[in-house]
Amino acid sequence: MLMNKNVYISSKGADQPLKNPVTESVYRSARAYRLQRVREQLIKHDCAAVLLYDPVNIRYATDASNMQVWTRANPSRYAMVFADGPAVIWEFHNCEHLCNQLETIDEVRHAINWTYFGMGPRISEKVREWAADIVDVLGIYGGGNLRLAVDRIEPEGAACLESLGVQLLQGQPLLEQARTIKSADELELIKWTIQVCERGIQRMSDELCPGMTENELWAWLHLENIRHGGEWIETRLLASGPRTNPWMQESSDREMQEGEIIAFDTDLIGPYGYCADISRAWTVGHVPPTAEQRRLYRAAYDQIQYNMDILKPGMSFKEFSEKAWRIPPEFYKNRYNCVAHGIGMVDEYPLIAHAGDDWLRGGYDGIFEENMTVCIESCIAVEGGSEGIKLEEQVLITQDGCVPLSSYPFEDDWLR
Repeated sequence: MLMNKNVYISSKGADQPLKNPVTESVYRSARAYRLQRVREQLIKHDCAAVLLYDPVNIRYATDASNMQVWTRANPSRYAMVFADGPAVIWEFHNCEHLCNQLETIDEVRHAINWTYFGMGPRISEKVREWAADIVDVLGIYGGGNLRLAVDRIEPEGAACLESLGVQLLQGQPLLEQARTIKSADELELIKWTIQVCERGIQRMSDELCPGMTENELWAWLHLENIRHGGEWIETRLLASGPRTNPWMQESSDREMQEGEIIAFDTDLIGPYGYCADISRAWTVGHVPPTAEQRRLYRAAYDQIQYNMDILKPGMSFKEFSEKAWRIPPEFYKNRYNCVAHGIGMVDEYPLIAHAGDDWLRGGYDGIFEENMTVCIESCIAVEGGSEGIKLEEQVLITQDGCVPLSSYPFEDDWLR
């Protein structure tokens, strides 16, 4: 019900949260698998260890989680995983206890902060202290190998490590490759996150009514995610009416009107740190679509289904791009930025460029493999048109092709 302008009160808040089906043994097994995947990459590239600052990479390798969003912008904790040795984490001030129950962590140290926010003009002093500590640990556990992969590092830190004899390598490609193939236990965690996300989508669908603002509707996805142990939402990609074309406009205080298109992209980081990346589109008030809305939706749906049907393990990225659904010229300008992309804890390798100029500018090849998880994308909007449709499906690549991980329905009655 709507109570006063811009104050939305739910009449459906008494429902019970979903029951988490994930057992502790599944969770522990997923952690062990992920850590081993990282070590396999280190061995393959003859690296003694990888130094991780990206909190998503730290989470993947060790499952240590601490202020994930804040530390993405404030690099004040870090971890080092050895190819043949321990996993060491340097935690934020007085946060050492957060790793007590993690069998993936062998040693916890106090982080040395050398960011400008933390140290101001003392950066040069603190970075030398930090680098000496890193080299000390590398000397203890690295077996004489000074090849160190790093996922992200400021120039002063890199220079200081190299001055101490460390050979630095790009660490992000190693982690991206490790993250591509999901274990059966990881898939259980992903399916639970998607189930939570679908509860949020359903909540938005139930609460949607004319007169709500986009922000009020978007808040329901956050509510369901947080109440089920989820973590954050990467974007605010929800738009209505004329704000759906062009796409990529984030939710606002605009009041939605009956019959307009409302479309969204969840980008939800849910329980256990995994991402559910699903897009759907409805009409405000769930009224029947116009002929033009139906035409746009049909094209977006066809693009998703066609590209899902052709995707197979063993197929190259380039072959998939070349065989993908051909976007009609009237929709080409407003196409999505890729045909598909990998998905795990967040958006990840690979990103598949459209054929033609997009491929020439930024495409790269590789092979789709069984147990990759991928998002198939569509954005259909006429340049200068009044509305657009955004759809996206998260899928698992199996030996027989790809299968949807989401069971949330499309608007089948719009396709008739």
